[in-house]
Amino acid sequence: MNYAIVTFGCRVNQADSLTFEAELLANGCHPSSTIRADLVIVNTCSVTASADQGARQTIRRVARQNPGARIVVTGCYASRRPDEVGSLPGVECVVPNASKDQLVSLLDLRVATHADPPALTTADRFGEGDGSCGARLEPGVAGRTAFTLRVQTGCAEPCAYCIIPTTRGEPRSASLQMLVRDVDRAAAAGFKEIVLTGVHLGSYGRDLIPRVGLADLLSELSKGRADSVRFRVSSLEPMDCSAEVVSLIAERPSFASHFHLPLQHASDRVLAAMRRPYTLLQYDALVTEIRKRMPHAAIGSDVIVGFPGETDRDFEVLVEYLERSSLTHLHVFPYSDRPGTAASSLPGKVSGEIVRRRAQRIRQISDTLSHRFRTGQVGSHHRALTLDDGSTVVTGNYLKLGIAQRAGRNEWVNVRVASELHGELLAS
Repeated sequence: MNYAIVTFGCRVNQADSLTFEAELLANGCHPSSTIRADLVIVNTCSVTASADQGARQTIRRVARQNPGARIVVTGCYASRRPDEVGSLPGVECVVPNASKDQLVSLLDLRVATHADPPALTTADRFGEGDGSCGARLEPGVAGRTAFTLRVQTGCAEPCAYCIIPTTRGEPRSASLQMLVRDVDRAAAAGFKEIVLTGVHLGSYGRDLIPRVGLADLLSELSKGRADSVRFRVSSLEPMDCSAEVVSLIAERPSFASHFHLPLQHASDRVLAAMRRPYTLLQYDALVTEIRKRMPHAAIGSDVIVGFPGETDRDFEVLVEYLERSSLTHLHVFPYSDRPGTAASSLPGKVSGEIVRRRAQRIRQISDTLSHRFRTGQVGSHHRALTLDDGSTVVTGNYLKLGIAQRAGRNEWVNVRVASELHGELLAS
C-alpha cells in the first residue's frame, strides 16, 4: 500500500504524523505522493479559520486528483467539526484527537473489513512488519533529518483566543521511561537531532504519579548524550521557562541554544484580556536572562495583532517593545475569531483592514530582528548538522548555512559563519 501524509500546523502535529509514518513503514507501506497514494492521511490544525480552510482545500484537491484514494482525516479540525470534515469529498474516516494514537490500528481494522475491493490479509496489505517487507523510520525518509518527539498533549490553560484545549483535551504526559526508550530508538535509527514538543510542553509531568517536571525530563534525556544527540526544545510558554530549565539548556552541550517563547502581546492590558498569566516586565526579564547566559541563542516568539479591544496605543506598545527587544524572529498571527472561545464574544473587534496593516508592520520588524541576529553571527563558530544533499547545515541556534564543501546528509560538522550574501548565510 502506498501512503501520503499531509500535515498542517504545529510541531505536535508533525510529531504525530511522524508516528503514523513509523507505524506505516513498519507494516510494509510505502511513501508516495498524494496523487499516487492508496491512502492519504490529512492531519489538520484548527488554530485559525485559514487553517480550517487550508485543510478543506487540500482534501478537495486530493479527492479531485486521486479519486481512488482513501482519505483519513485527523487532528484538531477533525475533532472540532467531525461532521463537516466527514462530508467532504473522498473522506472515508474521521479520527478525533482522542483516538489519534490508535489511528493506524483503527485504519487496519477499517481496511480489513472493507468490502470493495475484497478484503486482504494484514500481510498482503502491509507486509510482515519486522520481516522483509517492513521498514523503519530513519533520517531522510520524507525529507526529514530531525526526529520530532511528542512528550505530552492537551492543555488546560484558559487563553481567551485559543480553541486547542477543546480539541486536545486535558494535559497528558508520556512517562519518563517511555520517552527515554523513544530517544534511544531514534538515536539507534540514526537521528542526531530530536525536537521535544507538546501542546503545552511546560506542563510536562504534572499529571504523572509521582509528579515530575520539564526540568526532570530534560535532565534525564540529556544524560550521556553530549556527543551523539542534540535536543531542541520546542515552543515553551514563558511562565513555564524556569531558571532550572534555562540553566540546563545553557550548561549542557546536548541542548540547542534555541528558545521559542510566545509573547502574544506587549500591552499588559491586552495580555490580561487574553488571559495570559504574565506581564511584559516578567517576559522581558526572562529574555534578558537567556541572552545574558547564552549571547548567541536564537529566541523566537509568537505575536497576535488585532485582538478585540486592541487600541492604537496598545499596538504602539507592542511595536516599541519588539523594536528594542533581543528577540531573533517572530511568528505573526492576525487575530481571527474561533467560535467557542472567550475572545469570540468580546466587544471592540478590530477591522480587517487595520489588522492586516498591523500584521504587516510586525512582519517588517521581524525581518529587521532576523537580519540583525544573522549578521551579528558572522565570525561565530558552531557545531552543525548537515541537511538535504549536504550543502546546507543547521546550527544549534537555528541558523541555516550554505557550505562549499559538501558532506553526507545527517553528519556533524564544525563551521564558522563567514558572510551573508543576498540574504543567505555562508559557512567556512
